[in-house]
Amino acid sequence: MVDPSPPISLADEKAALRREFRAARKAHVEALPHNLRALILNRPPAPVAAMISEGATVGLYYPVGAEAPALGWVRWLAENGRTVALPAFTDRDSAMTFRIWDDAFDEESLEPSPWGGALQPGVEAEEVVPSAVVIPLVAFTAAGTRLGQGGGHYDRWLAEHPDVLAIGLAWDVQQAEALPVEPHDRALAAIVTPTRIHEPAPATSASEEA
Repeated sequence: MVDPSPPISLADEKAALRREFRAARKAHVEALPHNLRALILNRPPAPVAAMISEGATVGLYYPVGAEAPALGWVRWLAENGRTVALPAFTDRDSAMTFRIWDDAFDEESLEPSPWGGALQPGVEAEEVVPSAVVIPLVAFTAAGTRLGQGGGHYDRWLAEHPDVLAIGLAWDVQQAEALPVEPHDRALAAIVTPTRIHEPAPATSASEEA
């Protein structure tokens, strides 16, 4: 007997997974004691810091909602010889770029993104191509597959910069056994959670010359 129900599309499958993992991520973060949250992911673990050479420019992100906190990494890298940049958009139709955040301890120097929530450096900040990027995600696998927000901004940026070291930052609860993969999807070199480092692919050091 033929099943009359139509097959689920890849887009619908990804949308359902995003709802599932966003809910799990939100519940996990809400259950954490407030005094503990500031201590979690407050700096890159030594093996990951070693992937990013002194003098390198690193793209990070301004965390929104229940995303894994990245500001501790921002400040540690800025204090330890790396230049920090954040994603930036001129408007909602523009491609994602990275602009230098000169003072990683001054959030008032940032401005709202056209997408809301996240903050970004202003248009006067220098535009750069980082040699390493630390990427937020909705879900990931031990093989390095990443499920993003759905806008495709990082997918397009990484496709244009294939030599850039890409590292994911996440909560443990965001790990999935498997995720749908499309031809453009690129495995991350490492994913860092509060309890471990997943390193599914060989990682090279990101240097100033990369």
